[in-house]
Amino acid sequence: MSKVDVLLGLQWGDEGKGKAVDFLAPKYDIVARFQGGPNAGHTLEFEGKKHILHQIPSGVFRQEIINIIGNGVVIDPIVFQKEILNLKSFDIDPVKTLILSNKAQLILPTHKLLDKALEKQKGESKIGSTLRGIGPTYQDKMGRYGLRIGDIIESDFEAKYNKLKSQHVAILERLGFVEDFTVQEADFFGSLEILRKFKIQSTEYLINEAILNGKDILAEGAQGTLLDIDFGSYPFVTSSNTTTAGACTGLGIAPNKIQDVFGIFKAYCTRVGSGPFPTELKNDEGEELRKLGNEFGATTGRPRRCGWLDLPALNYACMLNGVTQLFMMKADVLSGMREVKVCYEYKIDGHTTRQFPYEYNNYKYQTIYKSLKGWVVEGIPTFDNLPSNLLSFVHAIEKSTSVPITMVSLGPDRSETDFRK
Repeated sequence: MSKVDVLLGLQWGDEGKGKAVDFLAPKYDIVARFQGGPNAGHTLEFEGKKHILHQIPSGVFRQEIINIIGNGVVIDPIVFQKEILNLKSFDIDPVKTLILSNKAQLILPTHKLLDKALEKQKGESKIGSTLRGIGPTYQDKMGRYGLRIGDIIESDFEAKYNKLKSQHVAILERLGFVEDFTVQEADFFGSLEILRKFKIQSTEYLINEAILNGKDILAEGAQGTLLDIDFGSYPFVTSSNTTTAGACTGLGIAPNKIQDVFGIFKAYCTRVGSGPFPTELKNDEGEELRKLGNEFGATTGRPRRCGWLDLPALNYACMLNGVTQLFMMKADVLSGMREVKVCYEYKIDGHTTRQFPYEYNNYKYQTIYKSLKGWVVEGIPTFDNLPSNLLSFVHAIEKSTSVPITMVSLGPDRSETDFRK
């Protein structure tokens, strides 16, 4: 019997989804990205080399697997071209294994300019956009005048492009943001030739036919649940649905086809850019976590804000996604610490709550912590032979979430992964 499983992040992104997908991929026939765009940075490490993917599904290094970029994704053809060129050094021909949805939205050079202009206009209240044109592209999608990948193989594509470009330029002029993009436009049209080499089709039919034919599918999410446009820490969120529901709309899969939902989280929390972060450590401890975990954005290189694990937030993400299995990443980063803290509830106006707040305000909310004994990990022991204090940490999270932790990552490489039998 075929299955569709979903793998997604439960925090503010950067949880380690790329490694998890790469490790799980051999169990599936198809790996499909269902939302986000080049603002994602999925890092994979094997054979002593690090690889970062932005738009291409993380199953691409397994040549026996079909990879799909779904309709919920927004694609920057210039970034796509660079990713394809980077794969050549691995003797991989993605034209044979990568298929693009004709309904995925296209990021234009002017989308990136709009992103810069709108972020600049917000001043101190800016949300920390990656400036990749993601938000403006999704805005055009919702406004019903965006361009889709299927348009690039139509005879009237250039006319459609010029019409939308003119609309963007008019907005930029009103905002007083005029910048020459002649070079970027030439690169854009050049990169479209790479896109046209790939199969472009209605992938919702392909996926559903695969389900009927008994194929197994892994839906790969980007960013994290707490960045979801509806349920994240709004307005400091991304522009797509990062939850399990997004896998349905971003690939054309009916909800009753989904079986397991693998929720990825770090043994601590990180966040890039602006926005609320209840457990953030604005001290030497936070700086130490950043150094030990090499917490710098895979896409932007920006330093990530770091803090202790937030159980109310994790429970919230498990609830929204229907998580059936938890994967804990970067347990090795906390190795050697004398104690590890976990936030288990918030306090506001003298009352405690375990609900993730509608709008977190540092002046109103107080985080309540429990301290657990630290651990030291040596090598890659079997799950049951993990250090007792680390197992206590695992059990505390399982008790809080009522979801089993079935994988613990003890390093960035494929081999440094510990599955529970």
